[in-house]
Amino acid sequence: MSDTSVNTGPYESEAQFGDFFALLKPRVMTLVVFTAFVGLLAAPVSLHPFVGFCAILFIAVGGGASGALNMWWDRDIDAVMRRTQKRPIPSGRVTSDEALAIGLFLSVLSVVFLGLATNWVAAGLLAFTIFFYVVVYTMWLKRWTPQNIVIGGAAGAFPPMIGWAAATGGISVESVLMFCLTFMWTPPHFWALALFMRKDYDNAGVPMLTVTHGRPATRRHILIYTVLLAVLAIATGFTTLGGPVYMATALVLNALFLKGAVDIWRRDEDMAEADNYAVEKSFFKLSLLYLFAHFGAILVDAALVRLGVWA
Repeated sequence: MSDTSVNTGPYESEAQFGDFFALLKPRVMTLVVFTAFVGLLAAPVSLHPFVGFCAILFIAVGGGASGALNMWWDRDIDAVMRRTQKRPIPSGRVTSDEALAIGLFLSVLSVVFLGLATNWVAAGLLAFTIFFYVVVYTMWLKRWTPQNIVIGGAAGAFPPMIGWAAATGGISVESVLMFCLTFMWTPPHFWALALFMRKDYDNAGVPMLTVTHGRPATRRHILIYTVLLAVLAIATGFTTLGGPVYMATALVLNALFLKGAVDIWRRDEDMAEADNYAVEKSFFKLSLLYLFAHFGAILVDAALVRLGVWA
């Protein structure tokens, strides 16, 4: 990271509540909360609703703490990238010291209270997730290797494992499968974004695959990871985590996802620029639906099992 004297924009006005909330990356937190919620409810145990609410609340707070610390460290490149210039720190609405203090405070609070509300296995997983996202991914991988998204994707894949551990006190094959599903989804999701936001990463000097290996290589990698993801997602349907709803969802969405990846692979930059990266943007939007739908299907099947609709 550049030194703390980096100019992140003039201090415009006194920060409002919404500015501090934006530090927590609420859109990212939505995915964290949902996958953790699925992990919690898919677990084969009963949990008191209040304990479950506390678990999801503190997992969400931990995810938000990670976002604040990420923005604190990345304030220099956020000021350069068009996609992130309006974030609270580069826009001058929140100082970097405030972001650091909020991130550290919420990190400790979320881990301690999750441990007290549920168990220390879940709290330990949450602490490791925060550490992995902030230190391993943000401070090291993101600026060092084009595999930043591949390895760093583990941070976003832990929430369902944390939710499962909060309910059961441990780790199982099912929670690992949910981790793997999110982990394998992350590279094609972010590389599609990197294709149509390519100038941002070029300008910021972030070694995304589009910068270090070029866009044709990125298109090939998207296809390869999408094929591997499809195999994993459909195979999951044959485990105890799957069910009829999940299998139907996986078959349809992976067929669509594979088609999108093939379409991206067949394109060159002239074709992409001619239609303003319409195919890449469509694939990116589908990737958001993809993960929510798969985890939603896991949740529905688990609910139907509990209701005795099927074993």
